[in-house]
Amino acid sequence: MKLAKKVLTSALVMGVMMTSMVGCASNSNSSAGSNHTTTTEPTPTEAVDTGAIDLSQSTLDELTITHVTSPLNVPSIIQKNQNVFVDEFSKNGKTIEVKYAEITSGADQTQALASGDVDILYAVGGTSVVLAAANGADIKILNMYSRSPEAFCLYSGDETIKSAEDLRGKTVAGPVGTNLHQLLVAYLKEANMTIDDINYVNMSIPDAKAALDGGSIDAALVAGPTAYKSKQQGYNLVTDGKGLTDAVIAVAVREDFYNEYKEELEVFMNAQASIIEYINTNHEETMEIVATELDLDKAAVEEMFAQYDFNIEVTEEDYKAFQNVADFMYETEMIEQPINTDELFIK
Repeated sequence: MKLAKKVLTSALVMGVMMTSMVGCASNSNSSAGSNHTTTTEPTPTEAVDTGAIDLSQSTLDELTITHVTSPLNVPSIIQKNQNVFVDEFSKNGKTIEVKYAEITSGADQTQALASGDVDILYAVGGTSVVLAAANGADIKILNMYSRSPEAFCLYSGDETIKSAEDLRGKTVAGPVGTNLHQLLVAYLKEANMTIDDINYVNMSIPDAKAALDGGSIDAALVAGPTAYKSKQQGYNLVTDGKGLTDAVIAVAVREDFYNEYKEELEVFMNAQASIIEYINTNHEETMEIVATELDLDKAAVEEMFAQYDFNIEVTEEDYKAFQNVADFMYETEMIEQPINTDELFIK
């Protein structure tokens, strides 16, 4: 396999994909500040009984949401297993058919939202949201899905690679336009290096891992179960995403859909909160359900689960994280103009 010296700008845009892991946050300062009253400390999410919402007159009869289980989308798995959304709508006087769109590519997700084929992106990566907004799409962040910086890793078969400087001239593979790409950029920056100081090859996570196994690359950017497997195989962990990327995943809708169905979306968000409450109060059962769904050992699920924050509330740190995503994408020429991501949130 002939390895490319550099990743072209066009490949950056084409390479944007979610696989439930596109996220944020380099260590650079945000270019557009924000002024919010949201607390900076995440608080445990609990289902709140706000009283029944009368949806008997609602014109919404079906709801299409994305359903992505990888790398470890516990809320999505539990929601479908327990039929949470359907039950919550029923409790509020409305039978709504929930349909699932299993779309893993962030670009395909945002396109489906724009076309109306999907109503809610239930787990979409930060870079996908920013790119869609930069291209003029009607997309707004409803709330958060997860944050998981430690689930994203750079592994090598070379034990001598222990710092960013050790990567100089080495070949590193991973998906462009994702939080893994952002992790790499932030890590190289610690040694005053850029992507130009290494051979960066655009590969999907499975392909990058296969290339690492085959010895054709020096290091691979991996996440979720693939990262866990790399650890179990004894590969050298060069770095994870802690302090380098916040790996923010959000829940997004079109603004016109939100404006038309605010009460329905309130019910939807109450259901989200009840999902997290179920996870928090039924830990063992949750781990078993997820292990079965993903065909993983329960011990593996337990270890990876500890790396995730599924609090749905938007915090001040989340606002900053999304701005860092946009800044990263502008600096790497994935988008042509700076974006103030504060404007992407529904308030």
